[in-house]
Amino acid sequence: MTFAHLWVLHFLWLLPLLGLLLVFGYRQKKKALDLVADPELLVRLAGNMNKGKIFVKTAFLICALGIMLFALAGPRWGSHYQDITQKGVDIMVLVDVSPSMMVEDIKPNRLERARREVLDFLNVVQGDRIGLIAFSGVAFVQCPLTLDYGAIQMFLDELKPELIPVAGTDLGAAIEAGISSFDFKSVTDKVIMLITDGEDNEGKGLIAAQKAKEKGVKIFVFGMGDPSGGPIPATDGKGGFRKDRNGNVIMSKMDEESLEKIASATGGRYTRSVTGDLDLIYFDGIKSLTTARTLKSGKIKVYEERFSFFLPVAFLLLILEVLIIEREKIKN
Repeated sequence: MTFAHLWVLHFLWLLPLLGLLLVFGYRQKKKALDLVADPELLVRLAGNMNKGKIFVKTAFLICALGIMLFALAGPRWGSHYQDITQKGVDIMVLVDVSPSMMVEDIKPNRLERARREVLDFLNVVQGDRIGLIAFSGVAFVQCPLTLDYGAIQMFLDELKPELIPVAGTDLGAAIEAGISSFDFKSVTDKVIMLITDGEDNEGKGLIAAQKAKEKGVKIFVFGMGDPSGGPIPATDGKGGFRKDRNGNVIMSKMDEESLEKIASATGGRYTRSVTGDLDLIYFDGIKSLTTARTLKSGKIKVYEERFSFFLPVAFLLLILEVLIIEREKIKN
């Protein structure tokens, strides 16, 4: 026998305490009644208390609660094998962690907003394999394609500009890293979700997008930021904003034109963060332009739930507890 929720059985230790409370309650009730009327008169009016029946009622109540706790723990025995098939697409999520992603033209800042969007995205994906790449001047695979979304969430917490010491925003390197992360022996549809503010310092994003198209990979782009842009926070710990050699504040503006070209080159779509979210890209873009294929199939062992055997017994004990009258009328 196994239990679905074994921790529930720890509450069984409360049953002896309940028994003591019931005994205490009975004694307090008896003392209160003795103060209201003469014991002999009370016996004539209400009948004599039968301690044996009181014990049986208490035992039935405690047993019923114990059986209900046992059933709540989910006892299981016996099993059968069930066929499972999981379908979806392969999605590599590329997140820009360059310093410009700390701009606060969207709150709280571009990078934090991107992190939250990916977390929400993981809650709506439907059986797809997800991977994660962080990039700035270079790109690194943080998590390969997996069905374990919890692993993706752990790596999302580590996304920050300090993660990659090479400055800049190389969209070409990011896209190429995404392409190399796929297994092209698999017939699964492949998607890159590029999350960036679009400042392609190396100018190689569109070239890499053409390579993705040749490989059959669609790129969906989520532009982080407002077209009007904003100043880049300084990273020297002194506060303020980054400045150029002439002392002018450096402004970071989202390059929407480049991002739209990258998405359209592969048959994907572009969405700006201030007008939509990743859920929109997923349902109106990825789901409509790709075909879910089998990612995982096999058999799993399913245990038979047996809690229903115990509930009628507990219910019967509760009925019997109610039907037992602890006071017996004195016959004249």
